[in-house]
Formats: sequence, C-alpha cells, structure tokens
Amino acid sequence: MDYENTLLNVNQLSIGFRQNEEITKVVDTISFQVNTGEIIGIVGESGSGKTMTALSIMGLLSKEAIILNGTIMFDKKDLSKIDSKDYRELKGTQMAMIFQEPMTSLNPLMTVGYQVEEMLLLHEPNLSQAERKKKVLNALIEAGLNDTENLYFKYPHQLSGGMRQRVMIAMAMICKPKLLIADEPTTALDVTTQAKILTLIKTMNETYNTAVILISHDLGVVKHICERAIVMQNGHIVEDKGVRELFTSPSNEYTKKLIEASYLNKERTKVNTNNGDTDNKELIDNKELIDNKELINNKELINNKEFLINKDKDLIRNEAPINKSNITAEKLDGNFLLTVKDLSVFYYEKSRKLFSKKYKKEVVNQVSFSIKEGDILGIVGESGSGKSTLAKAVVGLIKDKSGEIICKDLKPQMVFQDPYGSLNPVKKVGWILEEPLKLAGIAKSDRQKKVQSILNEIGLTNQHADRYLSQLSGGQRQRVAIGVALIQNSKFIVLDEPVSALDVTVQAQILELLKKLQKEYKLTYLFISHDLNVIREMCNEVCVMYQGKIVEYAKIEELYNSPKHPYSKKLLDAALTYTSADFTL
Repeated sequence: MDYENTLLNVNQLSIGFRQNEEITKVVDTISFQVNTGEIIGIVGESGSGKTMTALSIMGLLSKEAIILNGTIMFDKKDLSKIDSKDYRELKGTQMAMIFQEPMTSLNPLMTVGYQVEEMLLLHEPNLSQAERKKKVLNALIEAGLNDTENLYFKYPHQLSGGMRQRVMIAMAMICKPKLLIADEPTTALDVTTQAKILTLIKTMNETYNTAVILISHDLGVVKHICERAIVMQNGHIVEDKGVRELFTSPSNEYTKKLIEASYLNKERTKVNTNNGDTDNKELIDNKELIDNKELINNKELINNKEFLINKDKDLIRNEAPINKSNITAEKLDGNFLLTVKDLSVFYYEKSRKLFSKKYKKEVVNQVSFSIKEGDILGIVGESGSGKSTLAKAVVGLIKDKSGEIICKDLKPQMVFQDPYGSLNPVKKVGWILEEPLKLAGIAKSDRQKKVQSILNEIGLTNQHADRYLSQLSGGQRQRVAIGVALIQNSKFIVLDEPVSALDVTVQAQILELLKKLQKEYKLTYLFISHDLNVIREMCNEVCVMYQGKIVEYAKIEELYNSPKHPYSKKLLDAALTYTSADFTL
C-alpha cells in the first residue's frame, strides 16, 4: 500500500446499535485504505456492513448508530475530531456519495436544475446566477445527458432511472470531490444503462483523479471497473485483494460462495453477430442519428432515452417483432391463460408553453403476445422501454390504453420491485397477509390458518407475522410480497424486477422459491427483469422491448444462441458477464 498517496485510511473501525442495555455490532474492527485516484469495490450480502461503513465515512450514521472504536482519516484529517461545520464543508467539496435509489434521494418537488445548483449555493456562494446555471448545464452534459436546457426544468419523476442516476452523478461531481462513494449505483438499472453509468464513473475517475469506493452485491459490476475488491461478511472484512486475483484464486470460503452463487458466472453462448440483417442503416424516430461528440465517451442519447450505440454496428428499427411464434388466429385457440393483442398505453403530458393543450404520448405501441398456462414469459429491455407500464396495464392498473387483454384469471396479482414501497410499512406482516382474505369475507379462524400456511410456503415462520417490514431483510420483505400475491389463489402473477435489489445469494433463494411455487401451484408468470441471466434461468420464452415495441419474441435458448434483432444482440453484449475466458475458479 502506497501510504504517501493514501487519501482515506479506515483503521480498526467498529459500529454498533444500542438496543436497551445491549449493543449489537454491525461493523467489527475493519481496516482498509484508498489511494488518490484508485477505484475499489466493497462486496457482500445484505447486512454485511457495506453501507454502514460508507455512511460512517460520510458522517451520515443515524442517531441510533454508534462508532464504538477506530479512526477514519481523510486527507490526513481525523474525521472524528473535526466539528460539524467543517465536516459539512467536506461533504460535497472533498467527498460525495451516490445512493442506490435516486428517486428517493432527489426531492420530487424540485426541478433537476435547482437540485444540482443547490450544491453550488452551499459551497460556491459567490457565483452569480448565470455562472451557476452554466456550471450546472456543463455538469449535466459531462454526466452524459442531452437536451440539458429542457432537462434543467424537469422533475425527477419525468426522467428514466438511468437519467436520474446521471443527475445524481452530476450533483456529486459538480464540486470535483477527491472521493466519490457509489452505493449500489446500478442495481435497479438495465444492462445497457448499467454499462454506461459504470463507464461514466470510470471517466470521472480518470478525468479528475477522483478516488471511488464502489459498493455492490453484483460481482460483475466490481470486476468491470475496480482495481481492488474488499469482501465483507457479518461486519468483518474477510478478503482484500486485487480484482483479478480475487476472482481467479479466492482464498476465503465465503468469497467462493459469492462467486458461485452469482448467475453472472454462467457462461453465455457467444452471440453470432452475423445472424440477421445488420447492413441496414439505423432508423431513428426523427430519421437522424444524434451524434453529440461532446458527450462522455461519445455515447449517443436518442430522444433522451438511454441506449448504447456501437459505432461499427447499426440498429434496425423494425416495425414488427422478429418472431418465430407470431400470434395467429389458430394459436389463440390453444391453452393460453393470457392473450394481449395490439395493446397501446399512453398518457397525456402538458407542454411548457402558455395556454398549450396536453399532448398524447405513447409508452407502449401495438404490443401482442400470449402465455400458455404454466409457462413463464420474460420481458427484457432498457430503462424506459415500457416493460413496467406493460405489466401494470396487464393487471388493470392503467386506464389509458387501447387493444385487447384477454385473461382467464380474473384476479391477476403483481409483485413489485420494492416491497417496502408497495406494502403497508405501518402494519405487521400478519395483517398485510390477512387483509385480502378479510376483504373477501373469509372467517377469522380460516384467515389465520391460511396466513400460517402461506408463511410456511414462502419460507418464513409464524414469528414473522408479528414483525413490521422494517424489521425484515430485503429478501424476507420480497417473500412477504410473493405471499400476498399467492394468498389470493391467483394462477397468474406478474413479477416486476422481483430480485433486482437483492444480493446474489438472496436472489438465488427467491428465484428457487418462485420456481418451487410455480410447479406446486401450476402458476403462470409474466417475469420482467433487466438481468438477462435471471431471465434465462426462469423463463421459457422472452420478449425484447425497445421504445415501447416488442422487437423480438423467441424461445429463451433461441434468443441467447442466435438473436435476430441487432438490439437483442446489443443487450446480450452489454450484459456484464464474466466467463471462463475472463476469470476461472
């Protein structure tokens, strides 16, 4: 370790929570260093202490958390000995943090421009309003965003997930800090957007010599840009070494378990890029390729939608899906649980011009597919492609739509990505599971028996019925969400990114649970995910969506072995897989 060049030195740090007279340790005597300009990864399961370590560095621990012992030295300053005013000055100018979910980190009531500008109001108060706006626009451009003049006046809910994360990066980097902590910055993003966000973080690191601590449960992400990786388990550091050495010869059993549990270590069949017609020119909505060479790494942004363009390949914008199993009149007579025909979903958006009328914006455009009883159909696509909108339309949560949705199950259920946001956090698990049965008029004794039975089915105990969601882990909360869908005896469940926010070992457990329940109850799933390896593990068939349309519809192995549409190939190529050619155990 180059101590002369050390920017951050964490030494013998322990963090705990006081509960009554007892103290529970969540971080136990850890030590590590970060050099100026270095990128290190911290990996581990939920509850391993990754985020608590980051929050302690940033001085953002909750009141209940206590630093029990140890020191944190930043730029040769002992952070435990500086006052709150100096600490506040460090945050933003010298160190900054990007959180996992930008939608909860950004203020939904303030425009994007104002929120980025707020950093300058705090740390560079002498700038004029015009100078601040110029710096904000430049920061947004550096973060890879296009049409920044309009973006400046937009609200967070009007942006895609990838665009919101870029805004967070612009906010963190506008004062050019020496240390950037990125806590799961790509967890909920699709593979193309994920690749671009990681490239952007790497570019910022190289441009400004900013040290980066990348926290992730995704080993592929850490392998992609980190030079060194720290593995944490139950509050301890169990391994700390260079990334290549960590993946090729892990010395700790827990590290081996993490690598083996990851679906990313399954080698994907190499895509034959010669299949299909790749000689056609790219057809974009405005018939023109936006080529903004001032964007980071010359990435293209088409219509403000995140999409990775390879300069030596073209994207064909087909109007109809490449599909060996198109829905026909004969096919509709089969044993299908769900049939969707020519479905379009739209909403009305108000123009910024005075007295202007609302205009109609189509999010899903003429989509058709069907699912046989007992099958699992996967939907993949980039952020903003219309996957979640399609799912909500199928279960009846969206009114503004046209086309036909024919479903044999009149009570389709949906499992959302974030159970903490979709379930009632002020009620206990038992109440959450029992409430649908109560509304159905089932007697109390029968309801309680059913709740006990479902808890057992989803891998929880009767003790969990008396707990709040805040007292459960991410994996346990997702089990409760699955239980809510299951308890109503639905045969058709829509799963919208059910494992994207979970670490690899918990993710594997939830997927195994879903497969077990599907076989046991003969369930039919519509499974939405940005993780192509998860889709391959779970699904029989897959639809690839791009800008509201299904561009390819195929059997799962057919898509992986021989994708026909160039966009499908780009999705597969962008997936952060590590194969035997990269690292082997």
